[in-house]
Amino acid sequence: MIRARNHPGWWAFIVHRLSGIALALFLPAHFLALGTALRGEAALDGFLRWTEQPLVVAAEWGLVMLLAAHLAGGLRLLALEFLPWRDWQKTLAALAAGFAVFAGLAFALAR
Repeated sequence: MIRARNHPGWWAFIVHRLSGIALALFLPAHFLALGTALRGEAALDGFLRWTEQPLVVAAEWGLVMLLAAHLAGGLRLLALEFLPWRDWQKTLAALAAGFAVFAGLAFALAR
C-alpha cells in the first residue's frame, strides 16, 4: 500500500498550493514596483537599477519558477478534471515539474 504523502499527485498538489500562496504574497510587492512608474521616470529608473542586484535577479528566477510550477500544476488539474483518470497522469506531474525547471533555466540563461 502506498502512503498518500509518497504519491506524486500529493507532491504536485503541495507544489501547486505553495506556489499559489507565494505568488499571492508577491503581488503587493509587484504593485509597489509598478507604482514607482507613477512617481516619474527617475523613480522607475532607480528601481530598475536596484533590480540588477544579484539577490534580486535570483529572486526573479525563483518567481519564474513559481509561475511555471503554478501554470503546469493548473494544467495538470485541468487534465484531471476533464480527462478520464489513467496511470499516465503520474507522468503528467513529472512533466509539469520538468516544465517548471525548464522555464526557470531558460529565464536564468537568457538573463
